[in-house]
Amino acid sequence: MIDRKTAAEAVISDRFSGKVAIVTGGASGMGRAQSIRLAAEGATVAVVDMNETGGSVVIESIRESGGKATFHCADLTKPDAVASTVEEIRRTHGPAQLLFNNAGTILVKPYAETTEEEFDWLVRANVRSAFSVTRQVIPQMVAQGYGSIVMMSSVSAFRGFPMEALYGMTKSAVQALMTNIAIEYRNSGIRCNAICPAFVRTPHGLRELDDFKALGVAWDDSALAETQLHICEPEDVASVALYLASDEAAFLNGVAIPIDNGWMAKA
Repeated sequence: MIDRKTAAEAVISDRFSGKVAIVTGGASGMGRAQSIRLAAEGATVAVVDMNETGGSVVIESIRESGGKATFHCADLTKPDAVASTVEEIRRTHGPAQLLFNNAGTILVKPYAETTEEEFDWLVRANVRSAFSVTRQVIPQMVAQGYGSIVMMSSVSAFRGFPMEALYGMTKSAVQALMTNIAIEYRNSGIRCNAICPAFVRTPHGLRELDDFKALGVAWDDSALAETQLHICEPEDVASVALYLASDEAAFLNGVAIPIDNGWMAKA
């Protein structure tokens, strides 16, 4: 029997040595797992998040393990904050070669009860943040003739779910953005791909399950067993994200990979 957590945390030494990685939403959950693994594999990591406490803990953990990282507190729904933060990272570390767009949030609510304000809020958090950060980083990558971008999408971009119409819409938008960036910039040496997790054991993922339960939609252990067998760990997602970002995946561009243990492939 494979020890999933040990396998997912297996470090490939120096895979990202000499590279600067920007990880948005890096203070917790899947972004945190990516940040720690990137630093362990040689990258200099710029963690961007609004969660100063969580960000400080991640940075301290990386530095205690001998890695290099800085924390940058920013509200990525605000274009001016995005521009100043990306420039701050460039001045501190040099141009970025890797970008992991994890920042975002969730809304579980009956579609007809959602409001215009909730629509605007979710689009800002999930779509505008990815748009703004990527738009600021791509010129650095074009100047180098190299770059790898990983977008955080979701299985909700593949399949409809009750109570997640707005969330699925935003993740589909992120996926479409990924596809078009991949084509527009491939001649500049830039790749862009997406990861699409199912339910993951993160604060975000566990809140999603609680919100479903409160609305009478049961995602208990038996329901997870029917779909993805068991809940995904953030380290499982980080392994796929880092592979896509690495030179090992040099001919993968414009793809969206479900991280769901076969759920989307199941009839």
